[in-house]
Amino acid sequence: MKFRTRAIHVGNEPCPQTGAVVPPIYLASTFMQHEAGKWRDFDYSRSGNPTRSCFEHTISELEGGAGAMAFATGMAATTCVMAMLKSGDHVLCGSDIYGGTYRLLHKVSNRAGIETSLADSTDSVAFAKAIQPNTKLVWIESPGNPRMTITDIAACAKIAHDAGALLGVDNTFATPVLTRPIELGADIVMHSATKYIGGHSDIMGGVLVANTKELYDELYFVANATGAIMSPLESYLCSRGLKTLELRVREQSKTALLLAEWLDTHPRVACVRYPGLPTHPGHDLAAKQMEGGFGAMMSFDLDGSFDDTKRVVESTKLFHLAVSLGAVESLIEQPASMSHASYDAADRAKHGITDGMIRLSVGLEDFEDLRDDLTQAIG
Repeated sequence: MKFRTRAIHVGNEPCPQTGAVVPPIYLASTFMQHEAGKWRDFDYSRSGNPTRSCFEHTISELEGGAGAMAFATGMAATTCVMAMLKSGDHVLCGSDIYGGTYRLLHKVSNRAGIETSLADSTDSVAFAKAIQPNTKLVWIESPGNPRMTITDIAACAKIAHDAGALLGVDNTFATPVLTRPIELGADIVMHSATKYIGGHSDIMGGVLVANTKELYDELYFVANATGAIMSPLESYLCSRGLKTLELRVREQSKTALLLAEWLDTHPRVACVRYPGLPTHPGHDLAAKQMEGGFGAMMSFDLDGSFDDTKRVVESTKLFHLAVSLGAVESLIEQPASMSHASYDAADRAKHGITDGMIRLSVGLEDFEDLRDDLTQAIG
């Protein structure tokens, strides 16, 4: 079956009791057992819930994994991965990553003695040199957030595995519609389900997909022990979101390409970062690694100051000034003051997060309307 067919049918079998074509939402916190000490399929909703299992089944199958687990937020999912590590372990992380991941690694995980370093994951040779003897996890994003860099996932998998480490990929921007990292050698795939999977700015959630049953079991142990699980209602909404995921992502990607091409000719725009543009340094790799589109995220630098950029993002009428991404409505933000404000200022400067940068999440509105909105805001 093709992707969109599997997204609709896998994990969404009709209810055997009633024939309902949409599986029911199981709000129960606990489940009656027939015998003491002999568990049925479910015993307590922190450990497993039928509605959550439906979503986990679908996303695991779409990503090509051996199992998935759903969390209350994307950061809860990332925290579960970091909680597998021990004091003295090292994480090698790409330099173009979500600000919340940067904060977790540099200001929370470090308290447990876990060391983190950032390196340019787009340069495989330099990235490999950043591996340390105690590196246990390599963590990347492609496309990166917010500079939209493209990283060779297969090359990073080899770098990690040669060092005896795991490769984790934040696949939130690409979604399994465009990129399936496990097929390229990744061990763990993470999504902020709040974004494209939910798709409507009305849920919070995260998910991990593991490439083997053994790794799934280890992650499940940590997830069950720490308890930051996804609720039944959010699980249902994520399952519903997966059914239209491909349609939304493909349409949003088409509009994003049109906007990127238009912005690339705008006299007040210094540079546009979108992997669908032939001038993007990662374009050829993205065309190989992303299937049938380049995503709906982009960033561009305004030819102006921090205050000029602030004025633009505050002047749009259709683009909502907000963090987050991946929903049907388009969003605009200034990374330096919003999504990546948690970066230390020196690290923002070092890794190219400029004061003039604007990040767009392109929704499902008409291209001409979005273009006209940016025209009046940029001036």
